[in-house]
Amino acid sequence: MKRKLTAALLVFVCFLLQTSVFPHFAFNGIVPNLLVVLTASYGFMRGKKAGLLTGFFSGLLLDIFYGDVIGFYALLYMWIGYLNGNLRKIFFPEDIKLPMSMILLSDLGSGIICYLFLFLLRSRFQIQFYFVHIILPEVVYTVLISMLLYPIILKLNTRLEEHEKRSAQKFV
Repeated sequence: MKRKLTAALLVFVCFLLQTSVFPHFAFNGIVPNLLVVLTASYGFMRGKKAGLLTGFFSGLLLDIFYGDVIGFYALLYMWIGYLNGNLRKIFFPEDIKLPMSMILLSDLGSGIICYLFLFLLRSRFQIQFYFVHIILPEVVYTVLISMLLYPIILKLNTRLEEHEKRSAQKFV
């Protein structure tokens, strides 16, 4: 129960930071995608199901408040969480290369998919402009911010796992 409340609180806090605080620190209108960082992190820390659920609720918040179609971002973030959850077997908390590379690839993939479905299908063919001025700066900004956010998420996850182990030992 404590893990679910923490996850819900993290989704809500990251959503608020991404939509209300970081726009004040935007570079040319680009803000970091904290919900991708959270979804990817939960995926490879906790597995497919946790990544999928975190992605769903993160995307649903974006859909409700900013989306043109309800479900697009929820589905996209679910895929990000699920695909990152497949890497749980090779995740080691002390190694930062996997998390940073997966956050980078997740944000890059999310930007490309958003371009394909939200712009290309509306006959906006400026992929070079979109890639250089929107996707790439967002990926760089997201990876830089994830170097600050990821250790916090990792520490919370570690503490929750320790708490779960202690409480499981009490009942054994």
